[in-house]
This record gives sequence, C-alpha cells and structure tokens, in this order.
Amino acid sequence: MTRERRIVGPFNRVEGDLEVRLDIEDERIAAASISASLYRGFEAMLPGRPSEDALTIVPRICGICSVSQSIAAAAALRNLAGAAATRNGLLAECLVGACENLADHLTHFYLFFMPDFARPAYAGRPWYDEAAARFRAVEGTAARDVLPARAAFMHLMGLMAGKWPHTLSLRPGGSARPLAAGDVLQLVGLVRDFRRFLEQHLFGDRLEAVTGLAGLDDLARWRRAGGGDLRRFLAIADDLGLDRAGRAGDRFLSYGAYAGPDGRLWPAGVWRDGRVAGLDVEAVSEDVSHAWLEGGTLPPLLGRTVPDPDKPGAYTWCKAPRYRGEVVETGALARQMVAGQPLVRALVAERGGSVTARVLARLLELAAVVPVMEDWARAIEPGAPWCDALALPDDGEAVGLAEAARGSLGHWLVVRQGRIARYQVVAPTTWNFSPRDGAGTPGALEQALAGLAVPGGDLTPVQHVVRSFDPCMACTVH
Repeated sequence: MTRERRIVGPFNRVEGDLEVRLDIEDERIAAASISASLYRGFEAMLPGRPSEDALTIVPRICGICSVSQSIAAAAALRNLAGAAATRNGLLAECLVGACENLADHLTHFYLFFMPDFARPAYAGRPWYDEAAARFRAVEGTAARDVLPARAAFMHLMGLMAGKWPHTLSLRPGGSARPLAAGDVLQLVGLVRDFRRFLEQHLFGDRLEAVTGLAGLDDLARWRRAGGGDLRRFLAIADDLGLDRAGRAGDRFLSYGAYAGPDGRLWPAGVWRDGRVAGLDVEAVSEDVSHAWLEGGTLPPLLGRTVPDPDKPGAYTWCKAPRYRGEVVETGALARQMVAGQPLVRALVAERGGSVTARVLARLLELAAVVPVMEDWARAIEPGAPWCDALALPDDGEAVGLAEAARGSLGHWLVVRQGRIARYQVVAPTTWNFSPRDGAGTPGALEQALAGLAVPGGDLTPVQHVVRSFDPCMACTVH
C-alpha cells in the first residue's frame, strides 16, 4: 500500500483563498481537508452601526454575488420591520438577482470550469482537439463569443441598479431605481438578446426544448439531434465518468429562489432520503470545532465570530453549518432537486449528486430563468410605486434568506436600541466547503473528494470536483 499527503492550492479561477489537503492511498483519495485560509471579519465590522448600514457594508463581502448579499440584507431589514416591498420593487429584485446569478453560471461554465479540459493531460482523448480549440483559457473561441454576450446582458444591472457590483438600489421597501416605459422596452430587448446567445451557442436549441427534457432518455435523444456547448460537455463528462464522480451525501438545501410578487419561482425545502421536507430555519446551526474561531455550536442568531488562530485541531476560517446536525449541499443542484426538476432528479436517482449533475443543473437554470425574466420585465408598471419607506424598529431580530448562484445565503440580524448588536452571514460555500464538525463528520466537498481515483497521482480529477461546486472563498470567510 502506498500512502502520501498532497496539498493542492492556491487554486486559480477561484474567488478567494482555497487550499485542499489530500490523503492518498493506492491512487485514491482516502480523506480530504478543505482550508479557507484568509480571515476577513465582515461580521465584526457591523455591531454598533445603525441597522441600515448593513445595506452598504454586506454587499462588499463579495464582488461576484454582491446583489445576492443585498437581497438577503434587504430581506432581513424588511422582516425586521414586518413590512412588504412594492410589486415593482420585488420584480426589480428578481431581475437583478437573476441577472447576477445567470451571468455567474455562464462565467463559471465557460471561463472557470471548461478550460480544465484543455489541459495537456487530456491530449489524445477523442474530444480533446475540439475542446482545446473551444475552451482553452484566453485563446479558445468560446471566450470571444461569451464575453460580449455577458457584457451586453450585464447592461441590465446599469439600467435597473445603477451599477454592479455593490449596487445600493435594493432597499427593504423595494428599489430606489425606477424605470420609465422606454427603459422597460430596453430591458426586454437585453433579455431577448441573451436568450438568442444561449440558444445559438450553449444549447443549439430553443430554451423551452431544453427545459422540457423530462428524463435521461429524453436527454439522450436530444443530444443526438444537434450541437452546442452543453452537448460538448456531456460527451466529455461521459468519457471521463464525471456522472459518477464527486458525490457527497445527496442531502440538499434550498431557501427558495426569486421571491416575486406572486410567490417564489422555486420553493424552499430540504431533500433527504428521496423526499422533500419543509424548511425550518431554526434548524440551522454553526459548528466551529475545527475553525480558527472561539465558541461552540450555536444558531446564527446567537453566533459569534471571534478569531482564535492558535486553536488546536483547527484548519480553516470556515465554520461548519449544519441542518438538524447534518451535512447538506446547496447550489443549483440543490435548488432543482427541491423544486422537482425531472431531469435533475432522474440523474441524481440513477448516479447521485455528481460533477455532471451540478454543471447540468446550472445550465438548466439558465434555460429556465431567462423566459421568466421576460415575463418579469413585461409585468413592470412604470407609473406604479417602486419603493416604500419602511420604519425600522429600534429592537428586534430577523432573518433574510436568498439564493445566490452558488446556493443558500442567509443573514441573521439582531438590533438593539437602533443599532446592530449581532450580524451573522451563512454563505453557500460555507455550507459546501465546511470543515469537519464536532462529531468528525466531513463537509460536503470533503465527502465528495473521498474515494476519488487519482491515477498516477494526477490531481486533475480533483479540479473537476472542486470546481463543480463553483466555490467563492471570499463569501465563505466573509
């Protein structure tokens, strides 16, 4: 038996600092430890400040998902006030949140994930030459197609939010950026142009045809019928067995996505043991047994973020969130499992929550959300109110939940005498890249890496599993 320890990191094409430590036995990973190595301390910046300061500070946790942070912060303050946002305000929140999430999915697929298949290690595979020409970083044809389309789509942010990242337009009562009738027409045009790009390059088919795929047989028939980059990925994934790599515990959490005026597009819930249960926010806890932080296991409303860099047994700045004491995975795959997307559920039922399943779920979200964005844009009433001024109480507790591109994002807020007494953020990658808890149970990525074959010591498969979660380490350690 051969044994060795390998350290992978820092990772490129990842936001923030990530290190993966691997124990390898006979060319297979026996155990993994995930380390978020940079402490940032946003939660320590907020206490003592007026409650509305959260709207300015927390979006700066991340330059990639700042709108999601704004949505969660605005929701927490809205719930603190016990009030509601305007109809136009909720439509604006859905549109800018969807724009950020979909742009993230697109960027992840083309610029972060697929370039790994242009590595020289794959030279000689039947698909390699085409993949390298299409997806090689900087030089591939995909970047020339994707970057202008993404830039054009992101004009939606300037139109609806003034700027991106770190917009200040989202408020507890709605949106501070009203649109005129001409703006709405421009908005519809931006979304339609993005649809055309996806149909031409990513899917090679109409979005409705993609979202109508109901199972693996449908997917197999669809793959034989045309081209597009999704079909290229699926051929590569089949050849490399990515549909059976990177499986964690197959327990999935979603807070529910896109809370519009007529309800959420996708519901909240937890998928476990083949069924969906309702979400109990009070079942969320944070364990710091292996984090460089003081304290024990607490619910976020009572949580603390106090550094302890010399703590014995700790190996990360990331806490270990748990739901009813269990490890759960969050992200696009979790959202679609909870929402009952038939193709995603069929894939997970047959092969588990894999690299292929995570990537496919993201791309299905692109196909599913763009038509709904067209509906949201058409539902805007330019002359109707956009934002109500809400009176925030001097004392209270509240939670704001959102779904960022990478998964479930929660803000827990305690206000005393008009000022923030406690503010705790549980980000998607904190869930997925958590360390072991007090019981020694590995987090989702640590589980997904265990058992992974690394033939000849080649760690390229590790890259695929790690990137399949689309990590954001800046949010992880907020």
